[in-house]
This record gives sequence, structure tokens and C-alpha cells, in this order.
Amino acid sequence: MNRKILGLAGLLAVGLTTGLGIAGLGAAPAAAQAAAPLPPASLPPVEQLLAERVMGDPKAPVTILDYSSMTCPHCAVFHTEVLPKIKEAYIDTGKVKLVFRDFPFDKAALGASMLAHCAPTERFFPLTDVLFKSQAQWARAADPNKALAQYGKLAGMTQDTIDACFANTALADGILNSRMIGQNQHKIEATPTFILNDGAERVEGAQSFEVFAKAIDKLLK
Repeated sequence: MNRKILGLAGLLAVGLTTGLGIAGLGAAPAAAQAAAPLPPASLPPVEQLLAERVMGDPKAPVTILDYSSMTCPHCAVFHTEVLPKIKEAYIDTGKVKLVFRDFPFDKAALGASMLAHCAPTERFFPLTDVLFKSQAQWARAADPNKALAQYGKLAGMTQDTIDACFANTALADGILNSRMIGQNQHKIEATPTFILNDGAERVEGAQSFEVFAKAIDKLLK
């Protein structure tokens, strides 16, 4: 089933009153290759961390707003099975750009979103791709943040950066505020939900590439 809207009270409590501290780092997944570590430095300003993450040509005629939760199984299906086809047919050809909009349902999803935003901008989509592909492992871990830290390391983040990221309440608040804006502005009720060209077309749930192609082609005419 698609992930339905849950109350924001618990997540807001996480964002407004505490960080998302982790308790250490386990061994990195054996099959993954770690990126070169980033230099030890403080995190960029929160405005930079919260800047929109866009895949594709900013001038593309069709914009897809992708409202996803990092712990949503159907979101993982979209990102691992459908998005690569959209990327090949429409994004790489300059017809579409995809804007990722975080819509966390739980603390684990919020932690994953925060980690992705703390990675260098060019590593955002590669990291989210890995997180969606490995969702079953880290999302079900006894300590999701500790499991997530392994993937942050693979993206070249230092332990100090990861700790600072999970403790950044302004970042958590910003992500939760973005979720509320999406909920109010676009009436998001489940994930994944996709808003094309400010509502000219709308796709909800785990849909096939063909469904997206039909909606995109209509806007390209």
C-alpha cells in the first residue's frame, strides 16, 4: 500500500526539541565502494542544506515535483525501477527536470532525508538512490541512524559531519516545514505523489513508466 499521511506531532517533536544523534558506526556494507572522505569542516548554512535538489536541466519544459518518504516502499520502487526509465527518455534529453521534495513519515525517514541533504549536492541523488535500494536494511534496523551512518561514510562524509547532521535541528525543522507546505499546497495524502507543472498533471502511487510518459507527453505537446 502507499504510505498515507500520518500526524506531524511526533516528527515535529523530533525536529523542534532534539537532534537525531547516533551511537556510533558499524561496518560499511561489503559490496559498496567508499567515496573519498570530505575534509573535516562544519556543515554549510542550513539554507544551503535545504536548497532544492534538482535532477536535469533547470530550463526543462516539464517539472516533476517528487514527494517521497525515504521509508516508503512504493517510493523505493519508483526510484529504483521507474525513475531510471524517465531519466533516460526525458531527463537526459532535456525535456524534464525532477525536483525531490522530502515527505518523511517517521523518524527514520527524517534521518535519511537529513543525511542526504548533508551530503555534497552532487552526491544527493546517488546517495538517495543507494538508500532506496537498501531501504529494507537500514529502515528496519534497531538503530536506523547508526545504519544510515554507514551510507554517509560511503558518500565520503566524516563521522563528525554525520553527527553534526543528525544534531542539526534547523535542518530537521526545515524538512518538516517543507512537508507541511506540500501537504497544504498540493494536498499530498500519500507517497509517492508527483505534481507535474504546478498541477497541470498529477500522478499518485506506484505507477508504471507508461503512466508517467502519457502525462509528460501531454505537457510536451
